Amino acid sequence: MTFCFGACKGQSSFGSNELFLKQTIPMNEVKGRIDHLDANLKNQIVYIAALGNNSLEVVDLKNGKSLHSVKGLDEPQGVVYIPQTNEIMVANGGNGQCKFYNAKTLENTATIDLGSDADDVRYDSIEKKIYVGYGNGGIAVVDAVDRQKIADLKLTGHPEGFQLDKQINKLFVNVPDANQIDVIDLEELKIIARWKTEYGANFPMTVDVSHHIVFIGYRHPGKLVAINAMTGKSIAIADLISDVDDIYFDSSTNKLYASGGGGAINIFSFNNSKFTQMANIPTKTGARTSLLIPQLNAFVLAERAGGGPARLQVYSINK
Repeated sequence: MTFCFGACKGQSSFGSNELFLKQTIPMNEVKGRIDHLDANLKNQIVYIAALGNNSLEVVDLKNGKSLHSVKGLDEPQGVVYIPQTNEIMVANGGNGQCKFYNAKTLENTATIDLGSDADDVRYDSIEKKIYVGYGNGGIAVVDAVDRQKIADLKLTGHPEGFQLDKQINKLFVNVPDANQIDVIDLEELKIIARWKTEYGANFPMTVDVSHHIVFIGYRHPGKLVAINAMTGKSIAIADLISDVDDIYFDSSTNKLYASGGGGAINIFSFNNSKFTQMANIPTKTGARTSLLIPQLNAFVLAERAGGGPARLQVYSINK
């Protein structure tokens, strides 16, 4: 195993050449915590689940401005754009509802009630299925075209970050309350393995589907762990920014990007089963949610209001 010595939270700034701050887009009316983001690549639009503001924010990256705010939501947490139908689905943590919106008119087109705490979402664009984590331990499978729940999977606790590896037909789910990662067979929709975690508060996750490696971000303490997806064995560990909420793997460069509320973006390369930290770029404290958009060569960081308005920081990636 390879370690990044020294707490990443206490590191000085380095690696600023990895990202270039291209634009800052204010969201003047947005208050409170900001959760997950997704993008419409064709129109270069980012959708933001503004949890504390009970709204869905629509931001134009191309022209650098906020376009719309869909209000009246109930603690929106997960958001996904569905290009085949040009719709957005928002998962609400407060009432457990998944609400569909026409991306052009922003009219509500359908609602699925999951009961409670609808959270993170993943979209399988090939099968047109949306996976939604919710409640005290469940993942709902939703037909994105018919807008109907078609299957349900019970877990041992509330799911946080999760990822698909379609090549091996598995779904990997962080279940921090149980201190484990649940491994699900996508064909049978059942748990086939439970991996006990090495650290606490395993929230974000990303995956290298080419090499079947799962990357887990921990908060207690801040750690980044690479796991062999076939065996469940850890193969590398590095120190990580505190209060991490999003991590991403860019398969074109073998780099990982992590945003944490501790006030930094950490960037690592992953080669020969080893982490090498490339950057520790300071950010506003509390800015922990982000979105990697490799197709636009962009990394987008959401900053909540406080000492200034909420805003999106849009970085160009130096590859």
